[in-house]
Amino acid sequence: MKLEIIHTKSKKVPATAAFLIHDKEQLNGILPEAYTASVESDKKSGELQHLCCLDKNYFVILIDKKTPIDSELCETLRASGSSVTEKINRIKEKTLTVFDFTEQKKYAFCFTEGAALSNYQFLKYVSDKANKKNTLEKIKISSDILKKEDVKEISTLVESVFICRDLVNEPQSYLNAVQFSKEIEKLGKKAGFKVDVFGKKKIETLKMGGLLAVNKGSETPPTFNILTYQPKNAKNKKPIILVGKGVVYDTGGLSLKPTPNSMDLMKTDMAGAAAVVAAIHAIAKNKFPVYVIGLIPATDNRPGKNAYAPGDIITMYNGTTVEVLNTDAEGRMILADALAYAQKYKPELTVDIATLTGAAKVAIGDYGIVGMGTAQEPFDILQQAGEEVYERVVRFPFWKEYEDDIKSPIADIKNIGSGRMAGSITAGKFLEVFTKDKKGNHAYPWIHLDIAGPARLAAKRKYMTQGGSGVGVRLLYQFIKQIIK
Repeated sequence: MKLEIIHTKSKKVPATAAFLIHDKEQLNGILPEAYTASVESDKKSGELQHLCCLDKNYFVILIDKKTPIDSELCETLRASGSSVTEKINRIKEKTLTVFDFTEQKKYAFCFTEGAALSNYQFLKYVSDKANKKNTLEKIKISSDILKKEDVKEISTLVESVFICRDLVNEPQSYLNAVQFSKEIEKLGKKAGFKVDVFGKKKIETLKMGGLLAVNKGSETPPTFNILTYQPKNAKNKKPIILVGKGVVYDTGGLSLKPTPNSMDLMKTDMAGAAAVVAAIHAIAKNKFPVYVIGLIPATDNRPGKNAYAPGDIITMYNGTTVEVLNTDAEGRMILADALAYAQKYKPELTVDIATLTGAAKVAIGDYGIVGMGTAQEPFDILQQAGEEVYERVVRFPFWKEYEDDIKSPIADIKNIGSGRMAGSITAGKFLEVFTKDKKGNHAYPWIHLDIAGPARLAAKRKYMTQGGSGVGVRLLYQFIKQIIK
């Protein structure tokens, strides 16, 4: 879906508009006195006030200058923006004009972000689109402090989140691994990043045993996708690599997921891959001076007649042997090959993102992202970025003792831990093996993100829409933005 977000110099106030202010006196001469007088000064900073009379709908957001510009205030502004969008669509308006009279560009940025992201819909397969489609088509921002290039950044970022949501919401009947690669190629041409797609023969030549094993039960071949954005003015000589889990549908394989309902949302098991694609799309379109590579192994996981089975021993891309004890632990199998492949680039940093374990959701619910890894300073920056965009990251312990849980008596390692304890961490420990070189040293700094909780939502939560939430896009974008500063 499309939503136009533009900067305007016009100061003309339409019948429907939003105002970001520090003091209600800033509205004198702009709105009739009756409206200005009804603005409540004791409201929580950033909270929405709706002034409505006849055909006029004015939305006032009063921001106390004394309130710290922290993640909570920014999230309150996004929530206010989301509420405005809901009201605008109820009254069937097509345009929202935002007048920003504040002294910090972040206020209008966050408000607009929330308003825009809340307008998302996935109506591709709905017959009666006309009656269900949101009416809001354009957001116009009048601001002296938020410049035209800032508004362009918001627009591109929102577009990228919508791309991620679209990909996650697509059914596997359309978005199999091959089609996913075609979608990535289209986006690369549009945004200006290079895409190389490895088909099954190339994957076999490379001996990516994890990806090939998971794909054995499928009638659709796997793909391995390499996204490269390397502008001439890149500040880093070594790339930052983003790895996304691209399981386009997960039945659990022969370790079939329990029913009922456990497979209903498994078309979303490629949300990590979608986040990587969309983040690189935003980075490229906004012309970040950064060298970044995306690696996306893609397949479905099915219990076909040739499917890999519990008890199998798989030789991975880097030569590590894995005892498979659960075919539903497939995400780590395909990510492992990608993480090992990443070593050829000698990256500055590698971040993988995946809907990897139900244990992550059990631990912290769907309000945050589980993180772990071997990169200390970058992880601190990542957590700061998470606070900025309110995609918060909780760092789990990553102690050496957890390695004992994935030891196998008949192979180098096994693909699940022993018992139910620390499932997210043992999955991370499995992945860590593939970030090491032949001597057992870490080949690069690495961060693992488990988005199993927030990647898919059963119901709309403010600007986070039902279904694919688009989580990870803004986090990765903000993280890389802060790194290149």
